[in-house]
Amino acid sequence: MNELVLALGWTGIYSPMAIGAIGSSIGCAIAGQAGIGAMLETEGGYGRYVGLSALPSSMVIYGIVIMFTLNREVTPENAGALFGIGFFAGFALLYAAIWQGRACASAINAFKEKPEIFGLSLAPAAIIEGFAVFAFVFALVVSAGVPGAQ
Repeated sequence: MNELVLALGWTGIYSPMAIGAIGSSIGCAIAGQAGIGAMLETEGGYGRYVGLSALPSSMVIYGIVIMFTLNREVTPENAGALFGIGFFAGFALLYAAIWQGRACASAINAFKEKPEIFGLSLAPAAIIEGFAVFAFVFALVVSAGVPGAQ
């Protein structure tokens, strides 16, 4: 039983990076597909399409920072906290990355039709990024109270 508890703790440490990377991959793919389609239909603005396609990649960066913050000796006393913080932070990053990819795809589609609304079309993606930052900061703050910090 102790081995299972310790395994959950280790899983929690690496979950935010791994799950955030999965989300970033999906989000960037969603936005990237829209960007490629837009490039075929327009004569310019390619850099903006690529930039919007990369926006969901920030979730894996947040996951890496959370992972380093959680990294410590795993004991039966802290394994549950490590798992809870890491897994749920990773899940929040996954969800935010996917929806941010969808928001970026919509912004790309809007921008190709009406370039003057580029800045406004970024607002939904920026709001979603804000929610991811809330999860990121919460994970950092809560992780400070987990026993075993080095």
